Amino acid sequence: MWQAERHQRIRALLGTFGQVGVDRIVTELGVSRETVRRDLKELEEAGVLRRIHGGIVPVQAEGEAPYPERAGLHLREKRAIAEACLRFISPGQTLIIDAGSTTACLSEQLAGLSGLLVFTNSVEVAANLGTDASRARQNRVILLGGDFISAPPSTQGMTTLAAIASIRADLAFSSPYGLSAADGATSMVLEEAEVARAIYASAARRILLADGSKLGRRGRICYATADEPDHIVMDAAAAQSLHFTDLRKLAGTRLIC
Repeated sequence: MWQAERHQRIRALLGTFGQVGVDRIVTELGVSRETVRRDLKELEEAGVLRRIHGGIVPVQAEGEAPYPERAGLHLREKRAIAEACLRFISPGQTLIIDAGSTTACLSEQLAGLSGLLVFTNSVEVAANLGTDASRARQNRVILLGGDFISAPPSTQGMTTLAAIASIRADLAFSSPYGLSAADGATSMVLEEAEVARAIYASAARRILLADGSKLGRRGRICYATADEPDHIVMDAAAAQSLHFTDLRKLAGTRLIC
């Protein structure tokens, strides 16, 4: 097994279980304990995890609350953003959507449309679009395979990225951790950024969803510059942010509130 694949498997185990013992990693990867120790040391130095006695735990991203808590924040704004996105969508289109609380709200709106083919790595998006009512409207959703993580419930990793690379979508929807004119759309997690970057590369038009709380925040990894999306959709209150003016100057009419 190549080092990159081992590192990805370790991240996936950590994302799924939260805390993982060295013995389990050795068994899951089928490599020596010494190899695992070297991998964990490299991942710790990269800021991916923290080693403890007998195992590893995740490094909590500063300023980022646990996903169940984040999912319940700014729901009114997220739903308004989701509704505003419907203007871009027509029956018969192919969509690709990444995982997050805002895109989960979008999928609730999409379930009321018809004739959509949706690819996603998000379990929530797939569940919202896979209901009997949605299927009766001739909507089809395909959940992309890959390494499962629980927060948000989704897939990621090399298998997911390979699947995305084969897709040719009309529209891609993604929601970042942070957004600013200077730093663009950013994520705190490398694997999430990789998925977002891949779905943008697979679509003819790219749409970024961000409520005002994300303006001025800066994640660790940039996956799109602020002038890259075809549209940036925000809630009306975002215009009150100190960072809004710079973003408006850069994005112009592509920025929709």
